[in-house]
Amino acid sequence: MKTTTSLAYDIPGKFEETRFEKNHNVIFENSAEASKNVAQEIAELILSKQAANESCVLGLATGSSPIKVYEELVRMHKDGLSFSNVITFNLDEYYPMTKESRQSYHYFMHQHLFNHIDIKPENVNIPDGTIDLDQLNQYCIDYEMKIKNAGGLDFQLLGIGRTGHVGFNEPGSHINSGTRIITLDHITRVDASSDFNGIDNVPKRAITMGVSTIMRSKRIVLMAWGQNKADIIKRTIQGEVSSEVPATFLQNHPNATFVLDQSAASELTRFKTPWLVGECIWTPELKSKAIVWLCQKTNQSILKLTDRDYNNNGMSDLLALEGSAYDLNINMFNILQHTITGWPGGKPNTDDSHRPERANPAKKRVILFSPHPDDDVISMGGTFSKLIKQGHDVHVVYQTSGNIAVTDDEALKFAEVCNDFTGGNLPKDINFKSVIEFLNNKSENQIDSLEVRKLKGLIRRRESYAATRYIGLKDENTHFLDLPFYETGQVKKNPLGAEDIAIVKEIIARIKPHQVFAAGDLADPHGTHEVCLNAIFAAMKELKPEKYMDDCWLWLYRGAWHEWDIHEIDMAVPLSPSEVLLKRHAILYHQSQKDRVMFQGNDSREFWVRAEDRNKNTAVLYDELGLAEYEAIEAFKRFDY
Repeated sequence: MKTTTSLAYDIPGKFEETRFEKNHNVIFENSAEASKNVAQEIAELILSKQAANESCVLGLATGSSPIKVYEELVRMHKDGLSFSNVITFNLDEYYPMTKESRQSYHYFMHQHLFNHIDIKPENVNIPDGTIDLDQLNQYCIDYEMKIKNAGGLDFQLLGIGRTGHVGFNEPGSHINSGTRIITLDHITRVDASSDFNGIDNVPKRAITMGVSTIMRSKRIVLMAWGQNKADIIKRTIQGEVSSEVPATFLQNHPNATFVLDQSAASELTRFKTPWLVGECIWTPELKSKAIVWLCQKTNQSILKLTDRDYNNNGMSDLLALEGSAYDLNINMFNILQHTITGWPGGKPNTDDSHRPERANPAKKRVILFSPHPDDDVISMGGTFSKLIKQGHDVHVVYQTSGNIAVTDDEALKFAEVCNDFTGGNLPKDINFKSVIEFLNNKSENQIDSLEVRKLKGLIRRRESYAATRYIGLKDENTHFLDLPFYETGQVKKNPLGAEDIAIVKEIIARIKPHQVFAAGDLADPHGTHEVCLNAIFAAMKELKPEKYMDDCWLWLYRGAWHEWDIHEIDMAVPLSPSEVLLKRHAILYHQSQKDRVMFQGNDSREFWVRAEDRNKNTAVLYDELGLAEYEAIEAFKRFDY
């Protein structure tokens, strides 16, 4: 995939990559690299305005997308960049919302940017979520006039919601709309629910800049990261302009750029199906992707595809390259067939030349890394069980405590039970009476006390023991790392640190595994999976010179949010009906995560339901491609670290 390192282009708004795209866009390998480029453009604008003795007027966004941009701007300030000539206007704010609330955008902006730079307080403008409703109309008019009197927005930074909103301009917003109060879409409230500890606590309204306000900006950069944004990015960049997807109005802006990471860009036609755009370099992976797509488009199994199917669907050059549909089909069928194995640790005493895992050593040492104390059974509970039953030395390693995902009500229930049971003979490390008192009097923005966080972590730890015992794992092979980056008591975590990497490195060095399974799902709604995966990558890279690492293979599984595409799968592990049921029961041992899931992302189904449906859907896809029919399949991708 093409990676670009500059946001600049010759003619503002011109896009040459493909006839399907209607917005200029730039694709980066990851969000960190992209964010640095966006921050660099902002810094250059500030400096150019300083040189001309002018104010620099920035429109700023909140949410997860701009956080790394703000981090980079703070770093630049420490290196000498001044914000003394900067005037800022934020896009939106929840209504009603106090400035002191940890969920407010006033709090967000000061936490991530304003408290760390030399901007003048009087130059910071954020919509006020405490304005009386009868005064709100005039307040919004005044906000518009303040932008106009400042000279208009020189640069507007945007994110995009799954509804296609920019700011809080939800579907139905008119192109001429100005700053106003708006009712939030249900999907938007679901996406914000993790920040508010449940959708019931998310405000139903917000104040937002209007579409016309945004469109008057001299320069617009919209950022989107991750697989969750891929569908709406495709609709926005390739769809027709419509108020149902307000971000499509940006197609008519003369100087707007979409800055994307590879995951957010993955559904664009030039990446999803590049053979429909132009000539391709037919790598083995692209051949697999194209043939699977062709099967799904024509509703045929692999071995039934004909020359006409290839020619009629933009793949005539592949057909000419390979000679015939027959050869292409047989080759692809064999590739997929060889991914299927009931022996995820390798089948002993067999020819492994066409198997995804090695036959030797017959009994392997295995580490199953789980970011939270339930990702192991949710993502690969059936494979987990097979590895144990087939005699491998399996260790499950929970990287974080998962304590913030336990509700106060759940913790209060356990504290009351423990307090009643002990009858006043309390353990020294947790005073359950003080925990009960804290939870009963906890204020809206209060971070849990250390005792409460410890109790919530223990709840998840004991649920994990119950689940792994049910699967058949010995207690001594269950490990809890409680990585420090996670232990902030709030959704916002600390950056990955050397101590985190050292802890992960130590457990790998102690076990000396032949196999490592890790969560390769970066769609986790609060980013813990990505940080945990980076800790594993860093640890394994440092350990690579060790001799035992020569025999260590890394397998990535997907979490509760997405599955690997068929062409990405290197190992497909079939599950029988009884193994599906075993996996379900193991997930249900995590009772604190049942019914009231605090971080469920954009899927309202319980974890066991979505995991089961996903595994069964993978089996259906294999069946439709003409391979064996199974009850369910867990999928893995091998990663060369």
